[in-house]
Amino acid sequence: MSYSKDKYFSEVRPKLKESFGYSNDFMIPKLEKVVINCTSSDAVRDNKTAQSIADELAVIAGQRPVIVKAKKSVAGFKLRAGINLGAKVTLRGDRMYEFLDRLTYIALPRVRDFRGLSSRGFDGHGNFAMGVKEQIIFPEINYDKIDKIRGFDIVICTTSNDDKVALALLKALNLPFTS
Repeated sequence: MSYSKDKYFSEVRPKLKESFGYSNDFMIPKLEKVVINCTSSDAVRDNKTAQSIADELAVIAGQRPVIVKAKKSVAGFKLRAGINLGAKVTLRGDRMYEFLDRLTYIALPRVRDFRGLSSRGFDGHGNFAMGVKEQIIFPEINYDKIDKIRGFDIVICTTSNDDKVALALLKALNLPFTS
């Protein structure tokens, strides 16, 4: 069991219940899933790019990602429907908490000039999105084996419908937000 999961059940749940005045334990927000997504415009020209993205995401997430295909053809981008563009992976349960631990305590401190996450990444429904500019901040990625530095998006979905409550939840789980 991961540190964040233990902390959620032992410390965060009672703290959120008290501070927001929830009368029922089922009202307390929790983490639902974490989605990691990476697409590249290079995949239009090179078919192996999407597979290399999927391989890197598999190493980072610890689970096999799904290849993302283009839904529509766009002539201006030389894009045809059905071309592989990248990969995405959805983490739930223990893998989600384990990934958040690695993101919080290992990967984010390795980002150059990192001052904290911006609280403007919330969508109005309690979900937080952030971008990572380099996949090499994760120690699982072997720097010698990557073909190109790529960024990816991380979306943390909560059961909360309020951004303020979701921010309190993520701060209580030690995600480093700026004040």
